[in-house]
Amino acid sequence: MPNGILIIDKPQDWTSMDVCAKLRRVLGERRIGHAGTLDPMATGVLPVFVGRATRAVEFASEGEKEYLAGLRLGQVTDTQDTTGTVLETHPVDVTPEALEAALEPFRGDIQQIPPMYSAIKIQGKKLYELARKGREVERPPRNITIHSLTVEEQVSGTDFLLRARCSKGTYVRTLCHDIGRALGCGGTMFSLRRTMAAGFTLAQSHPLPEVLEHPDPASLLIPVDAYFSGRPELRLRPEAEKKVRNGVSFPLPGTEDGEYRVYGATGEFLSLSRVERGTLRTIKSFFEV
Repeated sequence: MPNGILIIDKPQDWTSMDVCAKLRRVLGERRIGHAGTLDPMATGVLPVFVGRATRAVEFASEGEKEYLAGLRLGQVTDTQDTTGTVLETHPVDVTPEALEAALEPFRGDIQQIPPMYSAIKIQGKKLYELARKGREVERPPRNITIHSLTVEEQVSGTDFLLRARCSKGTYVRTLCHDIGRALGCGGTMFSLRRTMAAGFTLAQSHPLPEVLEHPDPASLLIPVDAYFSGRPELRLRPEAEKKVRNGVSFPLPGTEDGEYRVYGATGEFLSLSRVERGTLRTIKSFFEV
């Protein structure tokens, strides 16, 4: 059965779950998940985890992401992007230098109020369900981090491209909305392309049509241990490998504390594990039972 990570360049107008459903059919594997949802409007890097590799999704979803976002000044919509209904229009007289200066308060650790058109639940109801009924409810701000935010290009008198590297939970369309508000003319997002997620980049991604037409799409999979390449490797003898396979913690004298990629005697990737005070404990196993 196929196991590994497939980096998809998601096309516009597809949901992330649409991509997973299509890949389940072409790969013949039911266990498929993705790291980091992209709205249908967005394109770009969508890491898809296949087979036993789905156990790594929880780690990949936590990482920072990078986007190239289209900011349209002078327009405010109910969805905070151009798929929504226009609520306000204003004249725009903003230079790239003025926009760059306006970005400074949005860098670093900030708070962001999630948009009404989002899947966040308030009192058991998804916000977008309430928004579609014309309701707006108070949303508590969330702590996010904008690691970097720059003006990449001015496309027209109202349109700019911004590059943002940010933490999990950041709504880039809300960022565009808030920047427009700070400038006094309003703003909305007209495009979004994710250029990095879970440490994977566009250079490593495959356009979805290429994958669907490939004679052997499973050959495009990256081994799941590649995601943990920043951790040192630990290769075990057969008797220790058996303990890992049985879920048993055991002493490993002389091994420094920290997280490790653990391999069996034949080189099979077994687990992400942690050594603490000389004892090896499994964080997550990746071998087939």
